[in-house]
Amino acid sequence: MSQTDLILASKSSSRRAMLDAAGVTYRSIPADIDERALEAGLEGVSPAHIAEALSVAKAAAIAAQHRDALVLGSDSLVVVDGQRFDKPADRADAADHLRFFSGKVMHLHSAAALVRADTCEWSGTACAQLHMRELSEEFIAHYLECEWPDIGYTVGCFRIEAMGVQLFDRIEGDQFTVLGMPLLAVLEALREQGALLT
Repeated sequence: MSQTDLILASKSSSRRAMLDAAGVTYRSIPADIDERALEAGLEGVSPAHIAEALSVAKAAAIAAQHRDALVLGSDSLVVVDGQRFDKPADRADAADHLRFFSGKVMHLHSAAALVRADTCEWSGTACAQLHMRELSEEFIAHYLECEWPDIGYTVGCFRIEAMGVQLFDRIEGDQFTVLGMPLLAVLEALREQGALLT
């Protein structure tokens, strides 16, 4: 079987780690798109569809430059109490996010898409519900001392594979969705596209 050229349109270390652990051969070329501008054009659309649209846009941006490759785009979006949150602007913003999240349920939407040339071959989403425990000011300060700036690159202000696991008392949904990509669905789509052995 000839190897399909697969490109991950992301610099996310957790997404790379998932693909590496699954034995997927790929190269990484981060997409440079204006996510906020794209989101502005999707007012009133569900969070899952926004995450999916961003995944497609990221993959399409790289596929336009590498037309013979299959490009994997992915995105995650956090909603708490009906309010959508982006990555924190700075450490103080991260503290504000954590105060707002404290004691609430975080809905984490993870999406992925496969694009070849001008065609979206596949896209999908998954959602996990993360029940955040009540956080003290002392814990928030300690947490940010330990985890900043690494969590500055994450929606939800956490890395579940690191100290972020201490934020939650219950999680509903698979670990891959929490890490930022619906991996099992992605692997099936890669098999369908000939990028993995069946």
